[in-house]
Order: sequence, then structure tokens, then C-alpha cells
Amino acid sequence: MNKTIAIIPARGGSKRLPNKNILSLGNMPLLAHSILYAKSNKDIINEVYVSTDDENIKETALAFGAKVIDRPKNISGDLEPTLSSLQHVLDSIDYEVENVVLLQATNPLRPENLLKECFEKYVQQDFDSLFTVTRNMDKLGKIVDNEFVPFNYEIGQRSQDLLPLYFENGLLYISKASTIKQGTIITENGFPFIVNHPFAKVDIDTQEDFEYAYYLIKNNVK
Repeated sequence: MNKTIAIIPARGGSKRLPNKNILSLGNMPLLAHSILYAKSNKDIINEVYVSTDDENIKETALAFGAKVIDRPKNISGDLEPTLSSLQHVLDSIDYEVENVVLLQATNPLRPENLLKECFEKYVQQDFDSLFTVTRNMDKLGKIVDNEFVPFNYEIGQRSQDLLPLYFENGLLYISKASTIKQGTIITENGFPFIVNHPFAKVDIDTQEDFEYAYYLIKNNVK
């Protein structure tokens, strides 16, 4: 049987929002939202792993039913790419994995059927990777010699007429385990799955981000 696992990287030592991965968000730790989301998709995900270097995060992950891979300090720094933790998990387990679903703890809120829809697309089209994106509706530009130079619009243009640009929202990623071992999460033919939902703007790095996520939960946005 082809195994699909979920990996949730969650290191300690966050600076702008201390201990963010275990802060209580909607009556459960931030990390728990991603664990429970993965576990609610048992028809897709065979096992849920949390990669961490922090004992408190480890205890939280175990309490919510995830397996924990202890991440070495040499791949736990601020500048270490997510790829390193994924490769370490794959190297640490003793069975063959076909697909990896990457769920970032800092993106705790996801539409209920998102993984199902993404995974169906990923399998049906036989992609090597898939990732979620959202349409950008901001008027962007550069500042050159103290002058603002529009990038994706012309001055006076309506927002709805903007050049269609998209941002990587971080809600979820699906990749072949083999591509991760070879050194990439998003491949050249990675499919950009469009998500238009308030959750796409939730990526918790600051207190303001945390409060926005709490607002959505409190108002029962789904």
C-alpha cells in the first residue's frame, strides 16, 4: 500500500511570538489544530508526525495523538529551511513513504474539505507536488529613488481589473517523498491549487496574526 504521511514542523524558540506553537487558540494549542486536521483525514493520511526540538511541543503533540520525531539542533535554527525537517523525518522512519502532506503549524485554520479536494487533484493528474495559492488583490509597487512605481496596476485602475497575481498561502503542500529526498518540496510542475477563503490570510507570526485567527474562530468562520 502506498503510504501518505502528514508532517508538521514545529520548532521551539520563536522570537516575535514566544511559544506560539503551544499558545491556546480556541481552547486548544495552536499546534493541535493541524494535528487534528490531519487526523480527521484518515482516508488519506496514514500517520501524523510532528518534527520538533522542544520538549513542551513534544508533549503537546503526543497528547493530541501525533508521533514525534526529535529534530537535531543542527537543523533547528531560524534560517534552516523546512525541507531539512521533512528529509529528517523521512530518514527517521522505517517504512517506505509515497506522499508527504506538509501542514505548517502557523497555518492552523483550513477549510474542512481542502485536503480531500487537493489530494484528489494531485492523484488524478499524477502531479509530483501541489500547493495552495490565493489571488492577491493589493495594488503593489516598488519605491525607486523615493518614487512609487506601480508593479501590477496603473494609477487609477480598479482593483478588480488588476493583473492576476497569486501568493503562496501556506495552507498545505503535497509532495512525492522521492522529490523531498532529492531536495525540493515544490517541483517545476507543482500544481497551484487556488483557495479563496479568509483562512488563506492566516499565517501566525505576530500577536496581531494570532488575534485575527482568534477572531475567525470566535465568529465561527468555516
